Amino acid sequence: MEKSGNQGFTRFAWGVLAFNIPVVLWGAYVRASGSGAGCGNHWPLCDGEIVPHSAGAQKLIEFTHRAMSGIDVALVALLLIWAFRSFPKLHPARLGAALSGVFLFTEALLGAALVKLEHVARNPSTARGYSLSAHLLNTLTLLACLALTAWWGSGKPRFRVRGREAWLAGVSLGLVAVLGISGAIAALGDTLFPARSLAEGFAQDLDPAANIFLRLRLLHPMIAAVVAGWLIFYAATGMAAARRQTLLVGAALMLQLAAGILNLVLLAPIWTQMTHLLLADLLWIALVLLCATRLAKA
Repeated sequence: MEKSGNQGFTRFAWGVLAFNIPVVLWGAYVRASGSGAGCGNHWPLCDGEIVPHSAGAQKLIEFTHRAMSGIDVALVALLLIWAFRSFPKLHPARLGAALSGVFLFTEALLGAALVKLEHVARNPSTARGYSLSAHLLNTLTLLACLALTAWWGSGKPRFRVRGREAWLAGVSLGLVAVLGISGAIAALGDTLFPARSLAEGFAQDLDPAANIFLRLRLLHPMIAAVVAGWLIFYAATGMAAARRQTLLVGAALMLQLAAGILNLVLLAPIWTQMTHLLLADLLWIALVLLCATRLAKA
């Protein structure tokens, strides 16, 4: 077992994780509102300015996301310094903080690529789907690293990735990541090709000549059903080892499914998209901690 954690560090680490959730949500709002090109083809400057002097709505939305990301860089840098000053060599909290810094750096690079390649606003290209998927996978990894940094910083034991628990955790995390990618593609389709009714939306999805984002949108509810079934199985196999984390995953899963249905019925207004994404992030974090708890006890 690890020694007792550093309470100040742990609180700060959970706070950094909490701050990253609105950063992620605001990034989704940039996409949903069509504001990704608000600062033009400039990065990290906004239309060539550090702080834009005249800003329309789209520019203000995009600049706000960049400002939040800048604050995030400072917070993660402080987290990294604090981890290396507070914990001994080879302590897992150091590893978590270091990986958080790495994936925040790659997050910035991927965000810059989206802007420079113009995979923003109304761009319906297939290449945008790949860049969006890469960005989402990086975001999920960053959230996982931040969650584990706080978890290890609180004194929780390190774990080894081996045996049956390892592959169960790997399949669970992989399936939720795939679900997240399909959800991001579906949300992009909703943004680029909004439907006026459910019937019109289904007609778009089934049209062989439709954009690939629309044809893939139909897969998201199917993937969600499969992933939900797997997560119920995974939770049932380890209830005794991690009861609290299992209940959190179950609650987040039920809320997420309900939000997904609401998003579909209401034709994906921005507020339901944001709610759906918030619950997806919370489900992901709860699952990461469930996997960590079970692996530590394996």
